[in-house]
Amino acid sequence: MIKLISTDFDGTLFAEFENPPIPVELQELIAGFQAGGGKWVINTGRDLSSLMEGMARSRIEIKPDYFGLVEREIYIHKNAQYASLDDWNLECYRAHEQIFRRVRADLPRLVSWVDSQFDAMVYEDAYSPFCLVAGRKADADAIQVYMEEYCGEVPGLQVVRNDVYSRFAHSNYDKGTVLAEISRRLGITAEEVFAVGDHYNDLPMLKTRYARYLAAPSNAIEPVKQTVREQGGYVSELSEGRGVAEALRFFLKRE
Repeated sequence: MIKLISTDFDGTLFAEFENPPIPVELQELIAGFQAGGGKWVINTGRDLSSLMEGMARSRIEIKPDYFGLVEREIYIHKNAQYASLDDWNLECYRAHEQIFRRVRADLPRLVSWVDSQFDAMVYEDAYSPFCLVAGRKADADAIQVYMEEYCGEVPGLQVVRNDVYSRFAHSNYDKGTVLAEISRRLGITAEEVFAVGDHYNDLPMLKTRYARYLAAPSNAIEPVKQTVREQGGYVSELSEGRGVAEALRFFLKRE
């Protein structure tokens, strides 16, 4: 029996140019699931302010029980707001600060290589000292190979990528470990979890070690579809939220 639903936001739950951006049928399906005692987490690469803005534009009428933010932080819905799970988030912050001290010494070399090879933008934000936006997908592919080779020099470092965007992060934190921690706090197992996503940064949570029920909408990239199929998951022929609704109905009906 499914007790926890984990959905990516952009390209999975939320479709920018659809009307409405989140299908009513999906909202009703999740609302019914929550009314029966199930929990729902939006597991996204967005930070809190960006996700709240996106949800406001989507005109969504249901509220997630949890947020998984920036592939690492966890927030819980409590008293009309989302509160930080400070024990988890503080440890996450400390782990990233420690590993990023090692990375900062190599930033000039990394930035120089990218600048000499590609038309790409490198910047630092609150979550990583090395973030990148490539001009083309082919460039993003090549840069990812270079970044992953560099990660071999720094134990515990990984590349998080979504389309042409990428950044460094600590390997102990991703959408999969976020999902596992929420499951642990709820006292449920991977056998009771549904997870759906569409892009590279969703791959860590699309594993049966974290969720028995795996799904992808039709707009998902091929590596995601292949990963889901190989583990007995459901790949919808419908895109974004409509595909999520179809997959969720399939598993709920089957169980």
